[in-house]
Amino acid sequence: MDCRQLNAFIAVFEERNITAAARRLFLTQPALSSTIKMLEESLGTALFKRLPRGVEVTEDARILYPHAQRMVAEMEALTHSFKRERHRQSLQVGIEHDIANSQISHFLQQIHDPEFNLLISLESGCKGDLRLGCEELRCEDELFLPLNIEPFVLAIPADHSLAQRETITAADLHSVCWVMCPELSWHQRFLPIYGASAHSPAANTGSFSLALNLVSQGLGVAIVPESLALEHTQIVIRSLLDHGLSRRIGICYAVQSLSSPAVEQLLQHLIE
Repeated sequence: MDCRQLNAFIAVFEERNITAAARRLFLTQPALSSTIKMLEESLGTALFKRLPRGVEVTEDARILYPHAQRMVAEMEALTHSFKRERHRQSLQVGIEHDIANSQISHFLQQIHDPEFNLLISLESGCKGDLRLGCEELRCEDELFLPLNIEPFVLAIPADHSLAQRETITAADLHSVCWVMCPELSWHQRFLPIYGASAHSPAANTGSFSLALNLVSQGLGVAIVPESLALEHTQIVIRSLLDHGLSRRIGICYAVQSLSSPAVEQLLQHLIE
């Protein structure tokens, strides 16, 4: 009993007619009849009673039918699985620093598609065929495909006096002890908010993630991307009123990387 015989049986069972089943399978009527006869001989039972017009199914045929459907479906799925694996393309995606887990999850959800036949490997840092990061980290010779926009917020220690206020004004920030990230490109844009306190920070760090660790320890207040701040339960988040600072998260990629079918497929998938 093989897949060819089971497909022939299913067609005759559903059509109740040898001629119609043969037409459905693109076979000649004698070839189909021969296939059914071989199946009946291997099972040791008659599956159909030939009538002047069409066929009548036997009780054994009724028992076999659901099993035949399941077996054919499983064999087709197995064959499809192996074919997909052979044609699967590998694609390395770099994850830049200061990208929150929620942003990574959002990206993975966007590219999760049964028809999207790529083996995605995530790497930390500036590496891979393309990178998930913020637009400010794009190299001069790279293109950028935005995926979402997120605001910057104030990250405040839970026991800080400002944590009790729902709305924080610019005047409230004049004497704040700041945790700053002077190495990041955003630092210059934050200076008007820091005000005079910019000359005497509580601490300096090289990333927003490190700044949040210091905030959670009570060292000071920081301006950070909202998605990163939401990952810390020991801090309070407040909006930056009248500033509207935000960053774009997306895919950084070089023009020459478009020569890779895997890169082209991923980008096309995201654009659609």
